[in-house]
Amino acid sequence: MFGRERIEYKTPDQVLLMRRAGLVVAEALAAVRESAAPGVTTARLDAVAAEVIADHHATASFLGYHGYPATLCVSVNDEVVHGIPGSRVLEPGDVVSIDCGAIVEGWHGDSAITVVLDGAAPEDVDLAATTERAMWSGIAALAGAERLGVVGEAVEDVVDAAEAAGLNGGARYGLVEEYVGHGIGTSMHQPPDVPNFRSRDRGPRVRPGLCVAVEPMVVRGQRFTQVLDDDWTVVTSDGSRASHWEHTVAVLEDGIWVLTAADGGAEELGARGVTVAPLG
Repeated sequence: MFGRERIEYKTPDQVLLMRRAGLVVAEALAAVRESAAPGVTTARLDAVAAEVIADHHATASFLGYHGYPATLCVSVNDEVVHGIPGSRVLEPGDVVSIDCGAIVEGWHGDSAITVVLDGAAPEDVDLAATTERAMWSGIAALAGAERLGVVGEAVEDVVDAAEAAGLNGGARYGLVEEYVGHGIGTSMHQPPDVPNFRSRDRGPRVRPGLCVAVEPMVVRGQRFTQVLDDDWTVVTSDGSRASHWEHTVAVLEDGIWVLTAADGGAEELGARGVTVAPLG
């Protein structure tokens, strides 16, 4: 955990630069979503994202990061996060979590989606939908929040409600705790940590200029994970399927702004009664 290390608060102009990076990420993920289908390799998805990022004269955040060898993280089925794209061929019913980051003029954007391919079990469709809903609830909680810990509370509330509704076939979901959201700006990972679960630590104060990545990871079994021999790919310890969603969010004087959403989060947050900051 980052603890109480110094937080890099952004000016409105710096947030606008981060928005440019966020829009590159949004476009790359939209293109990858369109390409994700049975018979396509995960390496092909990586190439699609790399082309979009290059077309915008941006830089991939992940490529070369601590030696990471690709533009995307593509995590399939029991892979939670940090899956390395390669020769794996997608199959009907796969649950595919795709994480992308881009840099524009030194500022980062970071986002992830889960694509569920046709033929999936209803429980897998519900898993992805629950995780996405939990992410948006966590983001919405930032509006008017005093402490950052409300994000994890909101995420866990959604997951608990989904369990109560029987969306996992009557079983519990697992909320991964080893990997959390994070501050973002001139580096991809910086203070503060953004847990996706309730914690006794209420977290730092939320004030204008705070930029964070909110990224719940939910699994259909136990929350425990392990890292494969490639030293990157994180899988569920019990082989259960996983979903990962993420957006980069800025807190501003007049509201919050989802920098990696094409509409700034207006549709999802508006439905939750949350004001999206009017920076553009």
